[in-house]
Amino acid sequence: MKAAWYRSNGLARDVLEVGDLPMPQPGPGEVRVKLHTSGVNPSDVKSRLKRPLIAERIVPHSDGGGVVDAVGDGVPASRLGERVWVWNAQWQRPLGTACEHVVLPAQQAVALPDQVDFDAAACLGIPALTAVQAIHLAGPLQGKTVLVTGAGNAVGHCATQLAVLQGATVIGTAGAPARQQHARDAGALHVIDYQRESVAARVAGITQGRGVDVVIDMDFASTAALLPHKVLKPHGQVVCYGSNQAGEVAVDFRTLLFESIQLTFFLVYELTPTDRARAVQTLTGLLDAGQLRLAVGQTFALDDIAAAHEAVEAGRVVGNVVIRL
Repeated sequence: MKAAWYRSNGLARDVLEVGDLPMPQPGPGEVRVKLHTSGVNPSDVKSRLKRPLIAERIVPHSDGGGVVDAVGDGVPASRLGERVWVWNAQWQRPLGTACEHVVLPAQQAVALPDQVDFDAAACLGIPALTAVQAIHLAGPLQGKTVLVTGAGNAVGHCATQLAVLQGATVIGTAGAPARQQHARDAGALHVIDYQRESVAARVAGITQGRGVDVVIDMDFASTAALLPHKVLKPHGQVVCYGSNQAGEVAVDFRTLLFESIQLTFFLVYELTPTDRARAVQTLTGLLDAGQLRLAVGQTFALDDIAAAHEAVEAGRVVGNVVIRL
């Protein structure tokens, strides 16, 4: 089968290769998916750049969409021909979705609603599930004001939609004008240009000094610096799924203590089985009801995987980057 891989960390054009690999066969409890699409996420870029390799060859990407074309022992034959989306294909495994076929545990291939195409299917595993889990952890949002950082990015675009769906007023942050519009299109009532404006001052003005109830956060290093400036109400909550600064992040303890602020962190790759099942069920319901719009910004052929990685790394594409297989 045709596939892309890398054998060492480095720049996309230096390390990514495209060629042929043996056709994988499903073992007990597994399915094989004939992939139509593979999603490229920022985490895939970071892994290729600097995450230590767990095998001699890494086929990247965790997300994708396709059709089950083989099943292992213990998996019902009725799953053959099923349209699916996949999650965690390359998490702690060497073989991801940048290939024509992937084998993985049956539960990691989820039935795809008929009205959802394969391009959109490649946007579900990381971006959409992260947004669903973040909104769940934030609790009921009816009547609340929510600050979504990076509201013009893939996760933020989904989280904004879901917060609005619950009846929240969303303030989003975004940089480039196209990303600002993307945040508005998702339902953000206010959009702050974090590159040119003071986020704390704008939030204070919008909320009349009260602050927001919840922050759905993609960059804790930046958000931690905002907390002493009363961006968040007393007894408010930060739900965080990432940070642009690795390692230690300074947090003002006095602010956390005297404002009774709750910090909640999660990694979408490591959801508990209960949380994963609930998030998948919630996402399926949203897709069935047509209540979540998934934005594909640009598609590439597998032969152009280096360009796809470069597009994600440069942040120049608004919407998800998808490889068609």
